[in-house]
Amino acid sequence: MPVPLHVTALGEGPPLLVLHGLFGSGSNWGAIARRLAGTHRVLLVDLRNHGDSPHHPRMDYKAMAEDLAALIEAEGGPMAVLGHSMGGKAAMVLALTAPTLVSRLVVVDIAPVAYPPSFRPYAEAMAAVPLRPGLRRSEADAALRAAVPDASVRAFLLQNLRLADGAPAWRCNLSVITDALETISGFPAFPVGVQWPGEALFVLGERSGYIDARGRAAALARFPAAAFVVVPGAGHWVHAEAPEPFLRAVTPFLALPPR
Repeated sequence: MPVPLHVTALGEGPPLLVLHGLFGSGSNWGAIARRLAGTHRVLLVDLRNHGDSPHHPRMDYKAMAEDLAALIEAEGGPMAVLGHSMGGKAAMVLALTAPTLVSRLVVVDIAPVAYPPSFRPYAEAMAAVPLRPGLRRSEADAALRAAVPDASVRAFLLQNLRLADGAPAWRCNLSVITDALETISGFPAFPVGVQWPGEALFVLGERSGYIDARGRAAALARFPAAAFVVVPGAGHWVHAEAPEPFLRAVTPFLALPPR
């Protein structure tokens, strides 16, 4: 059964569902969402086991797609879907399993292929943070530093840490996510020939290695109408690292009338 996802809505206009990546939440997209909300009703979703959405022992892309399909149906029909990294994979699986619910697809810096589970050191470092009463964010940051040397990545991960009421806890379902990292790094198997024929845009970071020639070929095999755009100077977190070029790539695509 699908879980009821936490959603924050902004703006008015055609609906646009925005999906975050691993260890993220809808709030990560706040600045971009406010810009897109000038022309769309933007729905910022916390995927299962993330943010303020329910925790559940199942963590795979078909379950995430079922959650999203239920949300779109409750909202009254098909909509554009934009997803980054893990959220991009969830968006692709949604389009392949419930094609009539997706009107337009934007996938940010991920392909429908398996990757090495590179986030495992992050997850293990998070699990090792001593969640004792009185823990300060600076102490948690220091505990992560050896495994996560990039301060911006540590800050991103620590958005999951709740320190209120003297009882520190992770917002995300860390143990379930850790157990599912291989599944999250992969992509479900679909029969040969299963495709989504709608308009899709894959947005790549110039400095990211997440979509190579093999990834492009895999994307075109499932999404034959896909176009690709490279955002100069951006790494994997394209929308955060280069917000203006990202918006210049995505906004015209979302504004196109349906074919």
